[in-house]
Amino acid sequence: MEIERKFLIGENHLPKNLSDYPHLEIEQAYLCKEPVVRIRRQDDDYYLTYKSKGLMIREEYNLPLTQKTYEHLRGKSDGYLITKTRYQIPLPEELTIELDVFHGKYEGLFLAEVEFPDESSAQNFVPPDWFGEDVTFSSRYHNSTLAYS
Repeated sequence: MEIERKFLIGENHLPKNLSDYPHLEIEQAYLCKEPVVRIRRQDDDYYLTYKSKGLMIREEYNLPLTQKTYEHLRGKSDGYLITKTRYQIPLPEELTIELDVFHGKYEGLFLAEVEFPDESSAQNFVPPDWFGEDVTFSSRYHNSTLAYS
């Protein structure tokens, strides 16, 4: 189960020391939009992911792939290939901000996601001052939506 909240971040509100945080280079494509079936390269790791319907809470299953299988499936994907750098910024209470800095078609889009252990924690979360609009309940900013826009 994935429980997360998502926020837009303005370019002028990005942390000044982003390069100090661990980060991943991500490339992902979609094989199906309903249900969401995604393939992802995350540095040198490869995954196939299924996500159920939902906004703040939804089921998510990840299966490892080989590079060869990933590349084969990437050729069969629909829509636009999403590329981004994901910075991992620690928060109190063992939470982590996953700050996505998009590249390519979505250059200039910055989204922060925070995953939670339970629904109550998600609902009571007070975002840092530098977070912008809460877009948790908008499917407009799901990567699967962006891939088909």
